[in-house]
This record gives sequence, C-alpha cells and structure tokens, in this order.
Amino acid sequence: MPPDPARRAFDVRVRPTEARIDRTALAHNLAQVRRCAPRSRVLAVVKADAYGHGAVLCAREFVAHGADWLGVALVEEGLQLRRAGLTAPILVLGGQYTDYALLIANRITPIIYRADQFDGYAAAARSAGLIAEAHLKIDTGMGRIGVQPGDLGALLDHARGRPEVRFTGLCSHFANADLRDPAATVRALELFATARAQLVDARQPLGLCHLANSAAVLDLPASHFDLVRPGLMLYGAVPAPRFSGLADLRPALSWATGISHLKSVPVGTPISYGHKWVARRPSVIATLPVGYADGYRRQLTNIGNVLVGGRRCAIAGTVCMDMMMADVTDVPGVQLGDEAILLGAQGGEHLDVGELADRCGTIAYEIFCDISARVPRVAL
Repeated sequence: MPPDPARRAFDVRVRPTEARIDRTALAHNLAQVRRCAPRSRVLAVVKADAYGHGAVLCAREFVAHGADWLGVALVEEGLQLRRAGLTAPILVLGGQYTDYALLIANRITPIIYRADQFDGYAAAARSAGLIAEAHLKIDTGMGRIGVQPGDLGALLDHARGRPEVRFTGLCSHFANADLRDPAATVRALELFATARAQLVDARQPLGLCHLANSAAVLDLPASHFDLVRPGLMLYGAVPAPRFSGLADLRPALSWATGISHLKSVPVGTPISYGHKWVARRPSVIATLPVGYADGYRRQLTNIGNVLVGGRRCAIAGTVCMDMMMADVTDVPGVQLGDEAILLGAQGGEHLDVGELADRCGTIAYEIFCDISARVPRVAL
C-alpha cells in the first residue's frame, strides 16, 4: 500500500516546533535502572508512544543499550515495533486481544488472567503447531485487570488441560508504590509471593516474576525479582517529588518552538481570547506557533512560562489551539525567529515537567503523553 500523502506531508518541516529526544539521556537513565536493580533484567516500557517520546526511537535506543524486553499496552503498539524491525521480546501489558494468531505470528507475548483468554490463545497455538508462552497477571490491589488471588487455583486447574500454552512469567502492578501507603504495598508483595508459591506448587515453571514499576525500582528493592518494568524514570522524570535524588536521571525530552510574530503594544492592550491578559506597561509580545492542539495545556493561560533568551517569560493571555503569546518585554534584543523553550533548558534557566504538571494539577505522565503527534520527535 502506498504511503498516505496526507500523513507524509508532515515529513516536510515548516513550523519551527519540535520535541527533541536526547538519546544519550535515554541510555543514561537505563543505566541508572540497572544500578538500582543490578540483579534484575529490564523491561523498558515504551507504551503510549514511549510516554510521548517516540516509541520506535526510544525502543531502538533501549535495546541497543541492553534492555531485555519491551513493554507495550496495546497489540497495535507491539506491531508498530515489529514493523520497524525490532526483534526484542515484547510483552503486551494491557490484556486486550481479539486475534491471538496475530500475537503468535509476530512473537508478541500476552498477559493472561482469564480462562477465555487462555482458550483463545491455546487454540491459536494449536493451529500454529507450537507451544505459546504467556505471562500470568494477578490482581494484587490495583483492581484493574488480573486474576483475583482467590480464583488463581481454578485458573491453574483450567490451564493444566491445555498444554499448548506455557506460563513463563508472573506479573502484577502496584497501585500505591508512588504514594506514602506502605500497607497497600506490603499487602501487594504478600499476595504476589503467595501466587508465586502457588505456581511453583502447580509445577508451572516461571522464568520471570515481575512487579516493580519506576517507583518500586527506585525505592523498593524487595519487589525487583527477576525483571523490573521502568517507565517514567527511563525518560528522566520521577513519579513523585519524594523520589528525587534516588537516581541520577536526565530529562530526555525538550520542547522548542520559534517566535513567529513580534509586536510592541501600549498600556491597556488586551491579548488573546477573553482578554484575560491586559498590558500593564508598554510591552513586547511574542506569538508562538504552538497551542493546546499540540499538547500545551490551556490551563497554563497566564500562569505558564517559556524560556526566551535564557529568561523566563510569562504566557500572556489564553493559550489557543494553534498559537499562544508570551511577554518578552524583558528579553534584550529579542527578534523574530528566536527560539522559545516550552519544556527543557536554555541558558541558566530550566522548565521541568514536574513544574508544568503542578501548574496544571496533573502528573508528569500526562504532560508527556499530551504532546501531540503533530509535534515532530527529533533524535539528538
């Protein structure tokens, strides 16, 4: 099928807006995971387009620097990696399947936690004439997906009559590892240990047991087991401020644009929708060709900052769909085309993803994932 010309048009760079991905930072952060969990293998989580950093770009970097597995949420995300030529083991963490033969044909490993999933996967394996591998997921308190601990025995009994599928891993997910809730975390560890013992008693060989997300990699060595599943920390951010300093993480993404228009305005000039910003002094206003359609939050109206000339400049007025304005009055010699940093460093100043998340009342994950597909990811 020929490429879609409408999509290929975005390969032509006109707008000076891009998300820059520092491959050196990705490799460094992976090394920090290994420092924190030296006895565990590493599954690099690249779901949601690698948290907005570019799944193929990041997956290649992680595999090149020794990641043992790649983790995705959707089968479609796994197919994207395979079609890009990646051959590393891939685990689908989301547990949503319709075509089990597709998993087998593309060597994508599912997590399984229901009898109907087991049956569908076993039938596809039987048709392919092979033994298929899966990881068993148990719900240890997240309440999202996974077999309930009390139902594990019945699922294992069901599995005994279907030799076409072999469990080669046991996994779960912490609900509160990033919070100050040790009781829930301890309980999750206890339930996981019990499930692990049940599988051993059932003579289910387990090559990999895995539970640790970024928070647990950083702060809960007892959860590291055979494999750890870092996500956010690979991209240079921490799940909560209390984890700062536990590893030497480097932000991998910076977001830049350029000034597309400059104007000088007198006192009393209103700017943008709703006239929520009005000049209190003679001002120089820069228009930036980026807005909430690109993922720059509308909540940052009048409270966000960008960096121009190494200085913090306040967002002036409502963030629009495709544009926003900044007060650059205090930037000496500011010119049309000057670079503006929305996220990252310039001069001695820095805009951290945690700062943007705090101002928007959200989390770093959402800030990264909201950077839309029309912002090109450029590898540095």
